[in-house]
Amino acid sequence: MGRRARVRIGELAAVTGCTPRALRHYEEQGLITSARAANGYREYDAVAVTRVRNIRHLLGAGLTLDDVRVFLPCLDGDVAAAPPSPAGLRVGRERLAVLDARIAAQLAVRDRLAAALRDAAAALADDADPPPASGPAPRPPRVSSTTGPAL
Repeated sequence: MGRRARVRIGELAAVTGCTPRALRHYEEQGLITSARAANGYREYDAVAVTRVRNIRHLLGAGLTLDDVRVFLPCLDGDVAAAPPSPAGLRVGRERLAVLDARIAAQLAVRDRLAAALRDAAAALADDADPPPASGPAPRPPRVSSTTGPAL
């Protein structure tokens, strides 16, 4: 039986659109595995290409690496076309709830900033247009030729 095809980290990065750093991180997180060649280089089974693409697909859908762990049993297949699982649906719903909460918090911050800017602009406009005087016009200060303005 022949040896299975292996790819180095740079090749895996190139074909998956991932960085070597991200691949090392996925490995540290237990999502992918590698073997070490005699020269110490990381080598991945060819199936790692599918696995990394699936990881990136799930991350692109808004999941975290912790969320991706739920999908470990099916990462070597076509995750996008696979039927949903109860665990996968649960993770997706939980992540959606987190994202909805973050969006709501950001909208509240945005609304507070917009209100503060409206208030500041209104105050600035009020300062630029002073209200008309209610009494006689103020008299200019008296000026003496020797001492300057009288206070």
